[in-house]
Amino acid sequence: MMARKDWDTYFMDIAYMASTRSQCSRRHVGAVLVQGKKLLGTAYNGAPMGVPDCSEAGCMLVEEYELVASDGKEQVVKKQRCIRTIHAEQNLLLFTDREDREGSVVYVTDQPCWTCANMLANSGVSEIVFHRPYPKDTDKVRALMEQREMTFRQLENYEPPVGTVSEVKN
Repeated sequence: MMARKDWDTYFMDIAYMASTRSQCSRRHVGAVLVQGKKLLGTAYNGAPMGVPDCSEAGCMLVEEYELVASDGKEQVVKKQRCIRTIHAEQNLLLFTDREDREGSVVYVTDQPCWTCANMLANSGVSEIVFHRPYPKDTDKVRALMEQREMTFRQLENYEPPVGTVSEVKN
């Protein structure tokens, strides 16, 4: 008989299942909203409804420059990001109610980026649980979560369901 999954594993599995709906060629992300042990919403990253997604129209890449400090030296790093898709966390906030978010937990396959972390910090959510790190924004997102006194934790020994993980391209 298979052992019963703990709640973190159960809800993260559902987030990974949601991520399989994504058509993004760079990263499939899923998110779920949980209050108590009740699932209140699921979401994934993708283009707005009725608009061609990246698999149909290609990525809509923009170039950005970021000042990065490393070993006491600052350097400008050129980065590309796709602006065609709405992030899973943003879709989750768009399709759930504020009162459902108060004191709830968001399980997300990937650590939220800075913009999504900012939105979640102001959404009523009290905890964010993620699996895969997003090193670019880790330090500033962690600092934000500490300032907001929100629980922010990574499931490090978690194994996603077979067939739900796509290659991540940054």
